[in-house]
Amino acid sequence: MLFVAAVARFYHRDTGFTALIGFPPAGDSEPPVLRSLPHYQYPIFASYDGQFYAQRALDPLLRDPTVDRGMDLAPFRARRILFSWTAYVLGLGRPAWILDAYALQNVVCWLVIAVLITRWISPVSWRGLLLWTACLFSHGLLWSVRFALLDGPSLLLTMCAVAAAEQERALGSALIVGVNALGRETNLLVAVAQPVPRTRAAWIRFAAGLLLAVVPSLIWMDYLRSIYRSTTLAGTDSFVFFGSGLAQNCRIVLAGLSSSRHVLQSLFPACILLSIVVQAAFIFFRREYLAPWWRVACVYGIMLLFLDPVLVAPSTAAITRVMLPLTFGFNILLAREPRARHFWPWFALGNLHLVTVYQVMPIVPF
Repeated sequence: MLFVAAVARFYHRDTGFTALIGFPPAGDSEPPVLRSLPHYQYPIFASYDGQFYAQRALDPLLRDPTVDRGMDLAPFRARRILFSWTAYVLGLGRPAWILDAYALQNVVCWLVIAVLITRWISPVSWRGLLLWTACLFSHGLLWSVRFALLDGPSLLLTMCAVAAAEQERALGSALIVGVNALGRETNLLVAVAQPVPRTRAAWIRFAAGLLLAVVPSLIWMDYLRSIYRSTTLAGTDSFVFFGSGLAQNCRIVLAGLSSSRHVLQSLFPACILLSIVVQAAFIFFRREYLAPWWRVACVYGIMLLFLDPVLVAPSTAAITRVMLPLTFGFNILLAREPRARHFWPWFALGNLHLVTVYQVMPIVPF
């Protein structure tokens, strides 16, 4: 109820729910198809990446060059096409409806996730309710809803892939991963959730699953090459030497906390960064190799150590979104911890990101 009430505050009778997308003021680069539609526009500093994927939804097969000129890194945005396609379909191909459909995709996914996560975390006790709430009101998931980004829908498909893997449906899980990779390339990492093969037939299914997971991306990349030629890798998320991006941001946050003038300004970033580090540490210590959620969380924890400093920086709000599978894996595995003296310290430190909830959702633009 709190979540739906917060989302409702972004509705405006003239522009619908497009305040959830984060469009900047109209400029010369805005494509004509978007300029002709009513949509809420923020000051330039309040705009966010969701605007580009919303524009892409208005031209899902990349046939309008004016749409490309209205965004940065057009080939990079085009690679992440899945949730632009779904918005186009849900909007029945009508531009005004497409924008609202794109804006509300994350809201619908949040509601589905709220039900689906009860498969692993049952909110019928105080501990279960706290873990369930910590997942749903995590900084990364709420930020994805707030600016209509790709991470919430990607997480939903990730959860579906893990559920299929737990049911020993290797090919079904792989197919979900393959579709999900069209939304974000790093979603391919969820292929580690595949059932551990123990027989020759299982190894064949495992290999077939890996192939199935990459085929949709290969087909779409081939289509993109026919349009963008050699620029389809532009904007690829960059990686750095082991731990350097994380270490650099830890130094920045600690420097802010040590300054009496900026301690409050650095408190939220410190909570975000500490919670992600604690989540990764818990997963590395846990070592439940046969649990699909552990493998998914572990591979994201390893990726954290190689991420570019810009992505790790808490101020950009990217790290909690990119690490959403780690956050959910952490809380799902923590739900299995029987010892209270171990549960509560991990829960408190691993979910410090919850102090930022008010910072994310109550923003009312009008």
